Amino acid sequence: MRYDDSPPPPESASATDPDRPWYARRSTLVVAAGTLAPVCLAGWLATQVLTSTGPGEPAARGSAASASLAAPPSGFRDAKPGVTPSGSASSSAAAPAAPNGPLSGRTVVIDPGHNTGNFKHGSEIDRQVDIGTGRKECDTTGTTTNSGYMEAEFTLDVSRRLRTALEAQGATVVLTHQADRPWGPCIDERARIGNEAAADAVVSVHADGVSAGNRGFHVILPAQVKGGAADTTKIVGPSRELGERIAGNFARTTGSAPANYLGSGTGLVVRDDLGGLNLSTRPKVFIECGNMRDAKDAAQLTSPEWRQKAAQGIAQGIVGFLGG
Repeated sequence: MRYDDSPPPPESASATDPDRPWYARRSTLVVAAGTLAPVCLAGWLATQVLTSTGPGEPAARGSAASASLAAPPSGFRDAKPGVTPSGSASSSAAAPAAPNGPLSGRTVVIDPGHNTGNFKHGSEIDRQVDIGTGRKECDTTGTTTNSGYMEAEFTLDVSRRLRTALEAQGATVVLTHQADRPWGPCIDERARIGNEAAADAVVSVHADGVSAGNRGFHVILPAQVKGGAADTTKIVGPSRELGERIAGNFARTTGSAPANYLGSGTGLVVRDDLGGLNLSTRPKVFIECGNMRDAKDAAQLTSPEWRQKAAQGIAQGIVGFLGG
């Protein structure tokens, strides 16, 4: 399946879909003991929840995990000189950002591609919206692996992990949605959320759905577009720097190679037909983390351990871009 904010297939294939696609008396001593036992048990359980970590899952908020990483592949930008990106991760969504982190005062908007409920709302997501250079569907369902793991599930999981890593660096992080709505948001609303947040960086998380044998990740950069509500003039340059830094760190952290089916091995693709980029006034990129229709890529995308690495790689790229 294809969707608006996914890349086009190889030149030999067609690209027709837009943005693709969610319980008797007792003695006082006995009474006291009966009252205290549940309280003690509850306290023990809470301690376990806050301090334990499942295999491949992010650590509880407040804990930090650092990774010693090899140098990035040549041709990619790494974090800025002197920056040591953090691999910090946590699972709670409620804790505030670190007040004195390197990204303190910075805002990052993360856009989990698609919504698990989109497939139930065909008429709503098929509605045409203005993307500046034309009109496209509001959103699409996204793709799936051959076993049925949804792209929208993948993107939300990685986005939450990414939020945790960035908050540990002090950033204020906004997600465009958390599958807390039945469908959407539309691609124009996704762009508007980043604009209205005055985000210092915006990243839309996706996975591709092209034919098997096509492997690897790529980062989509905005083209120079000016028409209607779209004007990317001011964001083309910074968006490219953001994309280059994400690509280099993503490759290094995940071990994935740049896509073998587009981008000429650079892992970077420029597009002018994506509403999420055209309508953005903030530095923004899309990352297609791999191909869900290829068995080898799908094995990575369905792995919690790999998804944590993916989130760390993206976060490190953002840290480098923002000079944290």
